[in-house]
Amino acid sequence: MGRVEGKVAFITGAARGQGRSHAVRLAQEGADIIAIDVCEPINAVPYDPATEEDLAETVRQVEALDRRIVATKADVRDMAQVQKAIDDGVAQLGRLDIVSANAGISGRPNRSEDIPDDEWTDMLDINLSGVWRSIRASIPHLRAGGRGGSVIITSSDAGLFAYENISHYVSAKHGVIGLMRTLALELARDMIRVNAICPTTVDTDMVQNDAIYRLFRPDLENPGKQDFADAAVQMNALPIPWVEAVDISNALLFLASDEARYITGVALPVDAGAAVK
Repeated sequence: MGRVEGKVAFITGAARGQGRSHAVRLAQEGADIIAIDVCEPINAVPYDPATEEDLAETVRQVEALDRRIVATKADVRDMAQVQKAIDDGVAQLGRLDIVSANAGISGRPNRSEDIPDDEWTDMLDINLSGVWRSIRASIPHLRAGGRGGSVIITSSDAGLFAYENISHYVSAKHGVIGLMRTLALELARDMIRVNAICPTTVDTDMVQNDAIYRLFRPDLENPGKQDFADAAVQMNALPIPWVEAVDISNALLFLASDEARYITGVALPVDAGAAVK
């Protein structure tokens, strides 16, 4: 029997990267999935967006594990879209037990005074307010089940300490830690646990792009992946430049499972020791 057998998980940002990895890992352990992703360009994002074909690939991989999935193109900046997606998913799959508030972006690096207003707004609207909307839409379904539940927010090491030139990202990721702690108190009486995962750099499209390479290697005119790796390894105590998406998914699986039944209000680093360096 799987570690989340028979449960239903709602995952945002599920078309690729960590979101797809979470969907597949939970499905491997017996969960059915409600998945959303915006699947279109966002002004503040300096890399290619996930596509509807990416979301279809997530569906294919989950169904290959003989699990059900309801996938919808939806934007976490739009409460009505999020609410409809989760309501439709619960109507089809019958329940909700796990929420992975994972959708997020990285932006163009800039000194705080040089961040364009629209890029600041997009970052906060997706990485902070989008997390709140996703959980807000989920709470009635979690409560209705009467079985408790588990909410896992994707934060970052940037939610635990500061980095230069990405104050919009750092602000949003700090913000979701405060949201997590508040929700852990508000939902505890319903046995709904709320935690956050704080990764270091994760090997996905969100970090493997030119904007991030330039952020980490401003000393080079055209830095590449190896240049980025040479700098990124300096962040971590363990001698690796990044972790894999499945490393975050394994932590999420633990927090979603009954193995973590009395863990709530925790910001869990999965960061190769970056937080202690």
